[in-house]
Order: sequence, then structure tokens, then C-alpha cells
Amino acid sequence: MSFVTPDPFTTRPEIDGTFGVVASTHWIATAVGMGVLERGGNAFDAGVATAFVLQVVEPHLNGPGGDVPVILHDVRVGRPQVVCGQGPAPQAATISHLRDDLGLDLVPGTGLLAPCVPGTFDAYMLILRDHGTWRLADVLEAAIGYARDGFPLVERVSATIATVEGLFREHWPSSAATYLKEGGVPAPGTLFTNPVLAETYARIVREAAGGSREQEIERARRIWSQGFVAEAIDGFCRGEPVMDVTGTPHRGLLTGADMAAWQASVEAPVGYEYGRYTVLKAGPWTQGLATLQQLALLKGFDLDRLDPAGPDFIHLQVECAKLAFADRDTFYGDPAFVDVPVETLLSDSYNAERRTLVSETASLEQRPGAIPGFGKALDARVSEGARTAVGSSGAGEPTVGKIEATKIAATVPPDDARSGIVRGDTVHFDIIDRHGNMITATPSGGWLQSSPVIPSLGFCLGTRAQMFVLDENHPAALAPGKRPRSTLSPTMALRDGAPYLAWGSPGGDQQDQWIPQFFLRHVHAGMNLQAAIDAPAWHTEHFPSSFWPRTARPGVVVVENRVSPQTVAELRRRGHLVEIGSDWSEGRLTAASRDGRRLRAAANPRGMQGYAAGR
Repeated sequence: MSFVTPDPFTTRPEIDGTFGVVASTHWIATAVGMGVLERGGNAFDAGVATAFVLQVVEPHLNGPGGDVPVILHDVRVGRPQVVCGQGPAPQAATISHLRDDLGLDLVPGTGLLAPCVPGTFDAYMLILRDHGTWRLADVLEAAIGYARDGFPLVERVSATIATVEGLFREHWPSSAATYLKEGGVPAPGTLFTNPVLAETYARIVREAAGGSREQEIERARRIWSQGFVAEAIDGFCRGEPVMDVTGTPHRGLLTGADMAAWQASVEAPVGYEYGRYTVLKAGPWTQGLATLQQLALLKGFDLDRLDPAGPDFIHLQVECAKLAFADRDTFYGDPAFVDVPVETLLSDSYNAERRTLVSETASLEQRPGAIPGFGKALDARVSEGARTAVGSSGAGEPTVGKIEATKIAATVPPDDARSGIVRGDTVHFDIIDRHGNMITATPSGGWLQSSPVIPSLGFCLGTRAQMFVLDENHPAALAPGKRPRSTLSPTMALRDGAPYLAWGSPGGDQQDQWIPQFFLRHVHAGMNLQAAIDAPAWHTEHFPSSFWPRTARPGVVVVENRVSPQTVAELRRRGHLVEIGSDWSEGRLTAASRDGRRLRAAANPRGMQGYAAGR
């Protein structure tokens, strides 16, 4: 390592202790998780409590109707495991129905045609049962309290509600009743309540009460998948048609039978050796392999000598990301339904060949690999304008923050100033306790703008099925009972064989761009966790978005304004179509690490929501 960051300043301290650390995308959730550790809970108790609170305080980014992949290391088990909280497509969700009967070429980005089976609740119950120590009522207490008694709305929640106010008023009255209380959009800082959601979880606690801790948890799982929750979802989807982005109302496809037929599952992670590190991801039902593929390509370059915010580093990472995501869109899918050539995609020979495509100039083409007998290329829809975050229809990726053109005009050329909203979705948390237990999770879906609130439950369903393809021959083709190829992508790494690092970021397609950037800055530039999060970041929009309307912007790279003008000029000289955002507009990373007894954590300052705590 020859490059060391010359600026020791970080926006916040890297948390350093021996008792426990919690990092999440909202300070309230972090405080709740840390409180669980202080009261004797382990990392898994804290993780479940944190996750339920995130559903309440960041409703524009995740909810009970969504989905989650989790990577955990339980010292009693002795090996990392993946918990799949990604529910599958309903039995009625067929290509024939959407494409032939309804005349659609894409799964809509909002409404009731796109929900999969909600996966978060059962996944958290499985984790609590098998790895936790607390009872159901204890881990749900904080979430119920905040939903009942109120929490301060962050600016992005208010802005998201304002964006879809017309949709709520005209077409989704149950959402208007929940989020447009007293007739208007709640202002930032408002103590907001969702008493119906509070009662939903309180009722589950009451009906599950009695017997052992494990018996209560199993009873809660049945109440969710076969009791009043499933009954309400079934009835809502069978009810009146709901307006979605197609401009035509549609009834839902999800049924109580779909809910009852599914449970969260446990599987082994996929790993890649990168020097001293083994980087772990969930399987190809997520896009997580894209990080591993980037590392497999970048391993062939000398990154130690490069400035991690300089043109050589950015160019190499972006070009390798383009190749990895081209493979994502060609080969990835639910391995229970399709064969995904994971070993080939991560092999030295395959990546040596792919690496030769990285030249001194930016590629403007989609260039997936060719593996005989596997995959099918995805047609890219080229967009003439910037990708759209949540619009008035509720479609797009949920928002985190916005870039005001007036704020950056003084430092950015006029043709680079972009007004509008920064894309980014989802929530994330990383927790390590004093015993060495680790958990990292990226919950998402079921955000307030995805579909109408179910009146008796206080939450809405997700729209993860929009990531399916309506082409029977594609690995990510829609099929009943199949998991969509999700963007959700938590990460864990071993160092010298021992669990060392847990990290991740919201951000849809950007997740597996910011995740390797953080890792490479930490490993090659020697940055601590907070410095690696604070460093200037970027993403490319070269490949098709996973979100409706699935458009691509070939060659486009969006960088923070803190990337130097000299670097921007050099990237443009190499052919990149560089757009410049505000100083702190990229990424929402959090991270936690364990080195012997020393526990460390850090959280993203962007958006002024994330926080890390520990001692």
C-alpha cells in the first residue's frame, strides 16, 4: 500500500469499543439496537428490534410488506449463513397473464400486480427463534411504541409524501388517510404516528402470547402467514382494482394461499477470495455477485498505488462495474429455477478474458460474457434524460435526498447542474456484539409509495416483482413461486479466515457500486471505516435499471462535486459522460468490523439520518 489518505478528518468518529456496535440508516433505530445490547440482548435480538423500528421511522424506504436478505455469523454455529427473506411471486403471477391477457411489456412499478409474498416478518422470526434470546414482545416493543406514540419525520419522508400526494388523494384513499392526516402533507419534524400499524404488531404479540419463547415465535409466524394478516392481504388484493403506473387499475394477484405456502430459508453465502479477505454475498437471486465479479476483475490491477478518488481508480471501477452488471442482466436469477454459472463467473480464466475489455477509454456498449448454455442478454431501453426517482405515480426508486441546481451552480458548469431527486432506496444495518456475533441486513420494499395502504393493517405491499422479465427464456423471467432478482445486497467479509467486516448500502442498482468502492478504499488506501464512507463517491447508470421503466443511460457516470475538476476532466477525456451531483449526494453506507476484541462501526453522514453507536 503506497497511497494513504492525506486528510485524517472524518465527519464523525469511527466508533471503537469492545462491548458492542450498531450502525444503521436512522439514528433512532441505532439507539434502539444499542439499547438491546445494553440490556443483555445479543446481536440478533438487536438486529430484529432495529429492523422493525426501521419499518416505522423510514416508511418511504421499507415496510412490513417488503423483503430482506440477511447475512449473519453466529459464533455457536461457527460459519456465516444467509437468511432469505425474499418472498416469491404469487401463483397467479404468470407471463401469460401480464403480457398476453393484460398487454404489458413490463411488470408495473406500483400497484397490486407487482407484490411478492412479504418476506421480512418471517425472516426476522426465524432469526429470533434460532439465534436470538429475547421474547417476541420485547423485540417489538420499540417499534410498537414509535408507531403508536410518534417519531419525528425526516425531510425525505415529507418530500416523498408530497410527491405522491395527488395519487393518494385521487386513487389511493387509504394511503391518504394514513399519510395526509389533517388534510395536508406532514412537515419535516412532525411527530408522526401510525396507530393501525402499532395495533397490527400489538395484536400479533397478544395472539402469540403463551408458552416458551420459541412457541410464541412460531405462533406469530402462523398468525402472519395464515391468520388475520394474511386474511387482510388476501381480501385487499381480491377487492377493488388499484391504479398503477400503466394508467389502468388492476386487482392484485397475491393470495392467502401464497402467504401460507412460503417461509424464510437459510442457505450458504457465495464467497470470493480477495487477498486476505473472503467477501461473502447472498446467491444470484440478488445482484450481490456483481460485487464479487468486480473484485475478480479488479484483482488484476495494481490498486495500491492509485488515489481512490482519482481518475485511474474511478475509471477502472466503473468499467469493471459495467462488465459485472452486464453479466447480472444476462445470467442472474433464482437458482431454484435456473442454472446460474456462478463458478465460471468468478473463475480466474473467465475474468482474465473479460479484463482485456477494460481499455483506456470508456465503453458505451452493453458487453455481457458468453457462457455456452447459460443466460440471455437483456435488451436495454436507452433513456434520453436522467433516471427518474419516485415520481407522482409512485414509480421509481425511493428517494434519499435531493440535489438543488441552485446550490451547485456556483461550482458546477451549467450543463452539469441537475435539479431533481437523488435515487437511493432501502435501509441497512450492521451489528456486532461482544461475543463476536455479527448481522448485516438490507431490508426494503413495501415503501409508502409502492401500493395503497391496507386499511386494517397500516402498511402496504411491495413491488419487487418489477425486477422480473416478461420473457420465458431469460433467467430472471417471471414465474409463480420464483424469487425476483433483487437489488438488495448486504455484505460480510472474513479476514484471514475470521469474520471481520459487515457493511452495505441502500441505493438500488447503486448498492453494488458503492459497496466495492468502500471495500477497496478500506483495503487498498488504508482508510478506516468512517473515512471510507466519507470519501467522494460515484455511480454509473450505464446498464438498465432494475426499476420500472428499466431504462439505461450508456456511458453516464454521476460523481459527487468533491471529485476534483481535474479528475472530472480526465474522465471526460476518456469518454465518460460525467454528471456532477452535490458534495454529499452518493451512497448511504454503514459498516461494522471486528478485530479480536476491538469492535468498530461507522455510518454515512449524507442525508443526516444514519448513525453508528457503540462502546
